[in-house]
Amino acid sequence: MPQEQQLAMTYMQALSEHNYEALYSFYDRETVFNDRTAGREYIGERHIIEFLKRAHQGVLEYGFNVEHMYNSGSLVVMIGSYQFKGPGDLFGKPGKIINIAIPGVTTLKLDMVTERVKEHLDLIDYQTMQDQLQTQ
Repeated sequence: MPQEQQLAMTYMQALSEHNYEALYSFYDRETVFNDRTAGREYIGERHIIEFLKRAHQGVLEYGFNVEHMYNSGSLVVMIGSYQFKGPGDLFGKPGKIINIAIPGVTTLKLDMVTERVKEHLDLIDYQTMQDQLQTQ
């Protein structure tokens, strides 16, 4: 596996495990975290970590299952699905445990010298999430 893909997988593991200390080492004040589908963008390690802590609050399980990955230099593209399991309150379904898999594409622009993420871009199929929530 190319070094770029190895670094991307290490980063995604830290993200999945909510390992904020490790994530801090991947970001700097110029790092951009962009969920383009949701229209949200965060810049700088402090703002990104604050967002992730809010987003992960109450989530029981979170991960990204990579189905396909490739890179062009330091740009890594991962295609797969985000897995979420958490209290229904987070999704407007109080009293239930929700388990959903949301298809998505994540691209990472990496700085291989500093081993940091320059940009994390998510394109997530939120319509599929809504469809899954209706059946739970």
